[in-house]
Formats: sequence, structure tokens, C-alpha cells
Amino acid sequence: MAVENHKVKEHWTRSLVKTVTYRIIIIILDFTSVYLLTGKYETALWFMLVSNFYTTIAYYIHERFWNRTSWGINT
Repeated sequence: MAVENHKVKEHWTRSLVKTVTYRIIIIILDFTSVYLLTGKYETALWFMLVSNFYTTIAYYIHERFWNRTSWGINT
């Protein structure tokens, strides 16, 4: 019996949805932790907005990079 060698690839929309849902969790955690540390609503809000802008882009690029490699995928 021949075993076909299939490489599983995620569609870009799956990576995007994973990025968005992950970022929602991180936004809540970021805001909560900064607010608890500083007690300042505005500081927590600005930190949350700024940091999540660039880290969301970085996470999406990271996801797409890993989608291009077969390392660690059992076929």
C-alpha cells in the first residue's frame, strides 16, 4: 500500500482568523495587566492599542512563515 506524501497547508483566511481570535485574548490580557500595574485607564488603553497593532502584523507573518515549512508535520 503506497503512502501519499501530503503537505498540509492552511489557507490564508485560517491564519487570519487565528490571528484575530488570538489578538482578542491578548488585548484583554494586555489591558488588564497594564491597568492593574498602573491604575491608569488611559495608559492601559494606549499601550493596548499601540502594542497590538504591530504585534498582530508580526503574528500573521509568523503564521504564514510556519505554513511554508513542513518541519514538525507528520505525513
